[in-house]
Amino acid sequence: MKTTLALATAAALAVQSHAQSGQHNDPVAPSLPRTLRQDGPEPLTRRQTDFDLVVHLPYRQAAALFGPQGERPWAGPRWDPQFLYPQPAHDTEGAVFTVQHGHMNSVWVNTAFDLDGRRFQYVYFLPGILVTVIDVRFDPTSADSTAVHVVYTRTAITAEGNEHVDKMSAADAKAGPEWQQAIDSYLASLHAAAKP
Repeated sequence: MKTTLALATAAALAVQSHAQSGQHNDPVAPSLPRTLRQDGPEPLTRRQTDFDLVVHLPYRQAAALFGPQGERPWAGPRWDPQFLYPQPAHDTEGAVFTVQHGHMNSVWVNTAFDLDGRRFQYVYFLPGILVTVIDVRFDPTSADSTAVHVVYTRTAITAEGNEHVDKMSAADAKAGPEWQQAIDSYLASLHAAAKP
């Protein structure tokens, strides 16, 4: 597990560094460690997708729905993060947890949980497949409504990962309405339960 976490951290830092360099069209990150570079003829795939939704709650309450623990009530049964840190589990910057993706286990790191800055970020690593950066930004539009902008950046770390990046990015492009419906349904169930 320590080796997987170390690889996840190294890959995440390399991808983040590459993203910040402005070289978004370069299919192979030159700053990646040699073990993560593809030297063969097939370039590695990198895709970025984004979507927007509105949470009909004040900012602090809306933001709480986007922590790994806070997502549990609305994200469905497949979202079951297993916390390695902290214990007991709670949403915080630096949290490390795993999530099952089919037959694969991903390692996640909460790299930003900035309530004052209105920004969360997660990096997760599927060993031998890809690294994903998820950036979530909040904009309180009124006292009881919060706009949310989500950006997924997926980078294959092997040729096998290219297909995964393409499929997952296609699903990401459709995720906005799905998240909106799931959150609206969850909030409606809370309102219904609160009625006498």
